[in-house]
Amino acid sequence: MATTNGAVENGQPDRKSPALPRPIRNLEVKFTKIFINNEWNESKSGKKFATYNPSTLEKICEVEEGDKPDVDKAVEAAQAAFQRGSPWRRLDALSRGRLLHQLADLVERDRTILAVGFPPGVVNIVPGFGPTVGAAISSHPQINKIAFTGSTEVGKLVKEAASRSNLKRVTLELGGKNPCIVCADADLDLAVECAHQGVFFNQGQCCTAASRVFVEEQVYSEFVKRSVEYAKKRPVGDPFDVRTEQGPQIDQKQFNKILDLIESGKKEGAKLECGGSAMEDRGLFIKPTVFSEVTDTMRIAKEEIFGPVQPILKFKNIEEVIKRANSLEYGLTAAVFTKNLDKALKLASALESGTVWINCYNAIYAQAPFGGFKMSGNGRELGEYALAEYTEVKTVTIKLDDKNP
Repeated sequence: MATTNGAVENGQPDRKSPALPRPIRNLEVKFTKIFINNEWNESKSGKKFATYNPSTLEKICEVEEGDKPDVDKAVEAAQAAFQRGSPWRRLDALSRGRLLHQLADLVERDRTILAVGFPPGVVNIVPGFGPTVGAAISSHPQINKIAFTGSTEVGKLVKEAASRSNLKRVTLELGGKNPCIVCADADLDLAVECAHQGVFFNQGQCCTAASRVFVEEQVYSEFVKRSVEYAKKRPVGDPFDVRTEQGPQIDQKQFNKILDLIESGKKEGAKLECGGSAMEDRGLFIKPTVFSEVTDTMRIAKEEIFGPVQPILKFKNIEEVIKRANSLEYGLTAAVFTKNLDKALKLASALESGTVWINCYNAIYAQAPFGGFKMSGNGRELGEYALAEYTEVKTVTIKLDDKNP
């Protein structure tokens, strides 16, 4: 399902989406080292870590594992790249913009070399883990800004380390338990499809997932019925097959967490409508799962599942659903489905979320700021607000001579 909703981008109407690139099944892995100063480096410690294909559990390759000394080396290269008189500092804004657009074009074309044309030290990549590389970056006294996307728990650690070191700026895009509110007067076909895509997109491994679907009681049964039909038809399988809509979970730890939450839903009294288990014949695949008769106190209604699980809750009136939607510590996104504009605006104003979609879902544009309220983070990505996060404001005052012009 397209996430656009008739918006105009860069002054031009929506155009047909570009064709999806053909998957490369036997891609040769060429680059597994640390990228610093436009050079590939081995880790200082000599350590490597394995990465696995979650569809087959086969090892893909081993990647150099960065640590604090590698972060120090990357920071040193970055500082040199930003010194006065350096090639990067001499580039004007237009030239820098062209390089960034070039990088974006290469990413879209799935090219293997991403840092084409950037002076040494401007782009550095240090693979590693949170307790080592992440901790070193968060606490480094010569790093001035961190943008972190991840869990609320780790976001707190990042901000704590930043405050203990050099008070570096931190923007956080953290967890979400996003309410999707379907009113009785909604276009039910649209609401069912959007809620389905909203929660099952990327195997549910998405911070914006519609993981709390509140449906007004008059249409609750019909909504559940149609949602189950959608879930049962969702193609699960090889992510290299263009017909597949749901692939495997990212790793064994996340796979186990999702199954544990599914079991908690069963035990706490939610009605399992479909799915509810792993695919028996393959890797880290979980069947699209729908629960009805979910209540606010159940774990599947409170915790970020980050998996293909759709909990559907019932509500009676607008004031009730506002209170329930705002009851958790998260506030990343929300959605409202209704044909009544007054009702839509009332809900949009009342919901404690950084983004509210009306009769659509995951409608994200470069011009529209994105970020969370409460424990879903702070700061914004995209739009002009995002630029402010990377801008230092300086005031220069000059005393002029008192002579008449």
